Amino acid sequence: MTITTRKAVFSGLATLGVAALLAGCASAPEEGGGSTDGAAAPDFLPCIVSDSGGFDDKSFNQLGYEGLVEAADALGVDYKQVESATETDFAPNITSLVDQGCNLIVTVGFLLEEATTEAAAANPDVEFTIIDSSIEGENIKPIIFDTAQAAFLAGYAAASYSKTGSVGTFGGMQIPTVTIFMDGFADGVAYFNEQKGTDVKVVGWDVASQTGSFTGGFEANEVAKSSAQGLIDQNVDVLLPVGGPIFLSAIEAIKDSGKDIAMIGVDADLVETSPDNASLFLTSILKQMKVGVADVVTAAAGGEFSNEPYVGTLENDGVGIAPFHDFESKVDPALADELETIKAGIVDGSIPVESPSSPK
Repeated sequence: MTITTRKAVFSGLATLGVAALLAGCASAPEEGGGSTDGAAAPDFLPCIVSDSGGFDDKSFNQLGYEGLVEAADALGVDYKQVESATETDFAPNITSLVDQGCNLIVTVGFLLEEATTEAAAANPDVEFTIIDSSIEGENIKPIIFDTAQAAFLAGYAAASYSKTGSVGTFGGMQIPTVTIFMDGFADGVAYFNEQKGTDVKVVGWDVASQTGSFTGGFEANEVAKSSAQGLIDQNVDVLLPVGGPIFLSAIEAIKDSGKDIAMIGVDADLVETSPDNASLFLTSILKQMKVGVADVVTAAAGGEFSNEPYVGTLENDGVGIAPFHDFESKVDPALADELETIKAGIVDGSIPVESPSSPK
């Protein structure tokens, strides 16, 4: 499938980062929106369930948790959180929060779809919001992101930076919320090749066949490290690990290799969440989950819960890429302007790109 037949994906600017705003299908919500006076019912209790990555994953779960804490603190209410070690924990963890009187339960991730759907149907008086899922229900609010849009710019930047002519990506589990990053990344590389007449290769993911390299989970372990090493052995000099803590294993592989390899992070700006490794990060593909969760919690506290999905896009700054930080002096001086032009083209539809996993 060519770039010109794929739907527009998104990004923020490399030199500017992104605005911390997540939008709904209609219009972008104000940060801290929801209740017009910021007041919460005195017995309002927001809660959150992680996936198997845990709330200290420096990525996906952590951002959702921080959004809930931020809103709860601003509202002056208590909150509860529970971590899942495995997928078998999802349903009982949600049930435990229902039993503790939670009014709003945030479930973090696509893998919690089934457990969330069942709990919402069984508890119609409890409000649920799920990150990275489009499931529907009267009392379920999806928070979803077209991250292929941001990954497109990151792929273009990776191709521009590469000296070996090979860049790589691998994922945790082969699920839509992972492969959407890989699709956008590969499309961005392909667009660079089209524009520049180059032949930068993507190792680890094939968009057309939807096949590639996966660890089978989101844990930082030897499998993740060996997956990264396998790409490094194929001469990549930019590496995109997609799947929470697996980036920590990729860092180990890069350091062990002794090679000059840049990494692209996902979800959060890894320069901020993993500052000890800042010198490795070319940029990060951002999902503004923290702001989205905080807004949903605040709205629910003010009695303004809605099941209308939030969809983070380029146009509403719901996704983006982080600044180049330490790589600012190492990238092509023309790259920032090129990314500006591409971003505008993606927004107005003149540069169409789509992932099979993009929100519909």
